[in-house]
Amino acid sequence: MRPKKTILCVDDNEQSLSIRKIMLETRGYRVVACTSSTNALEIFRKGGVDLVLSDLLMPGLDGATLVAKIKDSSPETPAILFSGKIRAYEKETRADLFLPKGMYAPAELLERIRLLLVKKRGPKRTHVIQPPQRMPVAS
Repeated sequence: MRPKKTILCVDDNEQSLSIRKIMLETRGYRVVACTSSTNALEIFRKGGVDLVLSDLLMPGLDGATLVAKIKDSSPETPAILFSGKIRAYEKETRADLFLPKGMYAPAELLERIRLLLVKKRGPKRTHVIQPPQRMPVAS
């Protein structure tokens, strides 16, 4: 059995965070939920996070800054930003994806997460079977 992928989920709205956590856990992900970007950054630095899913607008450290700090230390870690207040994010961001809340189905979010995790892991390795070596014939 494959080990569960860990998603760091960050949102200052506890109800949204709880719903997202349950949705991801029922799909087999391990979820670390945070209501603060500062706490999320501390958890990320401890290691073991495969993907970051963060709200954009939060008090203190916003989601875009959180993602930038994460990408500074781990550029290969996929990150998704979302927002309920902003439909299109105009500023440059280092997130792999921006989703406006309410503008996508949960199935779409799950598929995007799956694709980002596959991309991070890389293509499946195929085992090449080498033909047996011929033994030299003694004369």
